[in-house]
Amino acid sequence: MEYSGPTSLYIDGDWVDAESDATIETHDPATEELYATVACAGESDVDAAVEAATDAAARGSEWRTMGPSERGQLLNAMADAIEDRKDEITLVESHDNGKTPFEAGMEVQMVIDTFRYYAGWTDKVTGDYNPVPGQRVNYTTREPLGVTGHIVPWNYPFQLAGRSLAPALACGNSAVLKPSSQTPLSALYYGLAAEAAGLPDGVVNVVPGTGSGAGSAVASHPDVEHVTFTGSTEIGKRVMADAAQNVTGVTLELGGKGPNIVFPDADLDAAAKGVHYGIFMNAGQMCWAGSRLLVHEDVAGELVEKIVQRAESTPLGSGIDDDGRMGPVVSESHQADILEYISIGTDEGATIACGGGRPADKEDGYFVEPTVLTDVTNDMTVAREEIFGPVLSVIEFDDQDEAIEIANDSPYGLLAGIWTNGLSRAHQVAGALDYGMVSVNEYPVTFPQTPFGGTKQSGHGREQGEEAVREFTQAKNINLNIH
Repeated sequence: MEYSGPTSLYIDGDWVDAESDATIETHDPATEELYATVACAGESDVDAAVEAATDAAARGSEWRTMGPSERGQLLNAMADAIEDRKDEITLVESHDNGKTPFEAGMEVQMVIDTFRYYAGWTDKVTGDYNPVPGQRVNYTTREPLGVTGHIVPWNYPFQLAGRSLAPALACGNSAVLKPSSQTPLSALYYGLAAEAAGLPDGVVNVVPGTGSGAGSAVASHPDVEHVTFTGSTEIGKRVMADAAQNVTGVTLELGGKGPNIVFPDADLDAAAKGVHYGIFMNAGQMCWAGSRLLVHEDVAGELVEKIVQRAESTPLGSGIDDDGRMGPVVSESHQADILEYISIGTDEGATIACGGGRPADKEDGYFVEPTVLTDVTNDMTVAREEIFGPVLSVIEFDDQDEAIEIANDSPYGLLAGIWTNGLSRAHQVAGALDYGMVSVNEYPVTFPQTPFGGTKQSGHGREQGEEAVREFTQAKNINLNIH
């Protein structure tokens, strides 16, 4: 499939080249072949996008004065436009990122559902009456922030852009969207969707570019009122530092080292399926991947055997012209990093139960075998650092208290899983885990209605659900003395 979608920047309702004529080349990770060349935004392009967004979000502008229900209709129209191009976006995402069309299709559907969910929020952003002493009327309203910046990673380029874009627009903000330079293509379809839906010019702007160039320019821009970033903790700290120059608010969804805790009373077949899916989906390139398996010593051998059987029978491929169910990782350099982590793990005492290298039958593509490491202790590098690849570290425990201690002994706190048939145990352990999200007897799972975010170095703030409405609005208190 040759790429035939947009390749220019989308600024103020127009498709334009980068001012410097710079471009980005993107390669298909399954074939290593050049797939598309797109414009690469620089600082001046970001300035133009922010200026357009500022005009679109100004008090008295068409977007700011539009009735909430009408704004909701436009968001539904954007969802319709995305749905009309679902098959196209799915294949573009697959070729650009490397994930299978099955996984990419779920990603696009999640965006459609998210836009429809927030379309229903537009006329429900309400304020409060505050009881105060004396003859006063005191109330609080929630207003849009203005211009919001959205810096998007390469692992879920379309979904993670839509996850923050939809609530920002629903609340009446305008947006500047900066996709990853590794996967710049699918985000451009938000420009097409905004056009098709009839959004006012400047409400949605898309500027592919590098993180150090366009990304930093968005985060540090004095006219951007809020920045949302999804990516590594290391880069998240830089984004936060850039935003701090102008005391700009941030929502950061960063790294993870999620534990799946399996107790002896769990349904081991269901746990094996969930653990397998939670680490090998999207080739393990997920912040919420269940990359640590904490399993009770009484059932460890049986469960690991079931997971290894699943891992070894997982077909590798693009899923486009073969039966692949796990695709390649995003780049050659990332493939090398993952293989180096596996080597470090074995040097530190871990045992390779399956996988551990490049698949012998794949001459092209950045593939890594589904890998299971046993004999891991929680102080090893593979248990401490985010590998961001298809590598599962198995750690055994002997009682509930030890399981909780190991799970919480991590710099990250995004998503944890619990596998048990004991209702009391599920509640006890969920309450004791220092994680922003906990899932019992399935992994991973989220919905547009539920808050997404973590504790510790997994981030700051929350996306999705009502929490995102609060992230993208600000409170204004009004006091009237009426005596």
